[in-house]
Formats: sequence, structure tokens, C-alpha cells
Amino acid sequence: MHEINPTVLVVDDVETNVMILEEILKDDYNIITASNGKEALDKLRAADPIPKIILLDIIMPEMDGRELFEILKADKQYQRIPVIFITAENDSESELLEAGAVDFINKPFLPEIVKLRVRNQIALKNYSDNLEQMVAKKTAEATNTLENALQGLANVIEHRDLESGEHVKRTQLFVRAIIDYLIETNSVYAEELISLQPNIIMKSMALHDVGKIAIPDKILLKPGKLDPDEFEIMKTHTTRGMEIIHELGDVNSSLYLKHCEDICYGHHERWDGKGYPRKLKEIEIPLSARLASLADVYDALVCARVYKAAMPYAEAIEIITQGRGTQFDPVIADAVIAIQDKFMEISKMYR
Repeated sequence: MHEINPTVLVVDDVETNVMILEEILKDDYNIITASNGKEALDKLRAADPIPKIILLDIIMPEMDGRELFEILKADKQYQRIPVIFITAENDSESELLEAGAVDFINKPFLPEIVKLRVRNQIALKNYSDNLEQMVAKKTAEATNTLENALQGLANVIEHRDLESGEHVKRTQLFVRAIIDYLIETNSVYAEELISLQPNIIMKSMALHDVGKIAIPDKILLKPGKLDPDEFEIMKTHTTRGMEIIHELGDVNSSLYLKHCEDICYGHHERWDGKGYPRKLKEIEIPLSARLASLADVYDALVCARVYKAAMPYAEAIEIITQGRGTQFDPVIADAVIAIQDKFMEISKMYR
């Protein structure tokens, strides 16, 4: 069980900032504070239990935020504590996220934003801690609990993304429909798909966007097109997701986690090599990720999002047809085109 009031370490040399953050968070968390990195290390070593999260200013005397962050990431005891940087206007948010920060909070503080980001990251940390323990047990009961917990985590992420939670269900069913068709028609992928265990691929789809937990709200929930810098940050959800999967256990000893990793890391790659984050090409892209790409794109097209209206089903299929052999694996694209009525049925059923 988790402590009733999780501990939050606030590190900032400006007393007013510390007081404001304490006031915002005091009802839900146990707050400990430090005025610089050196003092923060002392507080960490004395803390029992250690903090669930650290809110860290960048510019401070004696030891600044970046120095402390590097020390934490090199220490096995503290490297998994999520860090939210407290940033000013001239700080590079993309640089901080790239370095491994889970999020950032801008000054002046908006209470609801502070509460939301701290709550989200602590929820993810709790899930990660529990799931790691479950994977280590390697029992049938733990596997079932793991699957339920991963599904719950996926729903948390979808709700944050202003989705109903049905996006996960739809994409899972899309993937299963494609797999069934490719096996039943004895496609070139039939034997490989059987060996990859279709049920596990479908379940693994639940975490395809787990990395979005690390994307700031102002980007994730923006009701319009992202600018280039914002899009670069949005793209990091693939690598952040892969890192989260690795925290759950050894991907090389669990087919479930291996599929989660492949899908999370690879579902934005393209058949022609122009995708991200690794610019993989054709069969360099894991098969599970190629399946996920079609399912995710179709759902994004036919469902309304915060930044767009829903597209008619026929238009979505036309876009997939045009992307055959460029964005999408041609075999999988052909399968989607062939079972488009099944896709439409799933989409209408789970709204």
C-alpha cells in the first residue's frame, strides 16, 4: 500500500515559491523542502519513506537543479523518482524533457496545473512500482493482475488525453481483426503472427501511448495544430513510453512486455523510413508496431479529437489506401481495406 499522504520534495531557493507550492499541495501531500541541490540531497538521505516526486528549480546557489538532476539519475536509490522542473520563460523545456524530466511547471504557478501534474506523475510512479513487483513474481496470478493494472494505466492516460477510454478498446479490437484476417487468409505474416501469440499482441496495445503521461498538458490538449517545437516534444512520447515499459520488467524475458515495448516505441515509424523516433524502414519495424500503426491512424481519423472533427469512414479508408507502401505496410493496409466493414462496426460499437 502507498502512504496516505505521499511525500513531495520541493527544491527552490526562492522562499515565496516554496510557500506557494506548499499551500497548493499541503492538503494532499507531505511536503519537505530544500533551498538548493546540496540541501535536497541531505533531505533525501534522511527521508523515510523517500519522496514520490521532486519539484526542482533550475537556478539555485551552491548546487543548481541540473547538477542535482544528474546526481539523482546516476544513483540507483533515487534515479526512478520522477522530477518535475520548475521553469521560467527562458528555460528550454524540450531540453529538460530530453534529459529525462517527466514534466515541467511554469512560473507563476497555476494551482490546478500544479495539482494535476503532480497527481499524474505520482499515479504513474505507483503503477510502475506495483507492476515491477508483479513482473518479478512471474506467477499466473501476478500476470493476470499485471494485465488488469496495465489496462487501468492505459485508461488513466486516455482520460488525461480527453478520451473516453474507448480508444484503447477500439485499437485493441482493430489489431485483433487484422491479425485474424491475416492468419485466416494464410498471408505471408500468418506463421509469424501465430508465433507472436495474437492475444498478447492485442493486450499489449493498451500501452501504445503510455509515454503521453510525460507530455505537458498545454501540448497534449492543445486545440489546434502543434508548432514545430511542440511537435518535437510530442514525438518524445514514443521514447518515454519505451523507458516506462523498461521500468516494468525485463522485456527479454516477457513476450507481453516485449510487445508493449515494440508497439510503444515503433507505432509512429513508417514503411518508407520517414517516421520516428528511429526512422526504421519496412520489416525493420516490428510487426506488432506495424499493426498498431494502422489501428491507431484509423481510429484517429474516424474519431473526433480535441484538435479535429471526425472523418467519414470512406475517407479514412482512402487515406490508408494512399498510404499503402509509403506510410503503411502494404500487406497490412490491404487487410484493413478488405475488412473495412468490420472496422466500421467496431468503431460504432465502442464510442
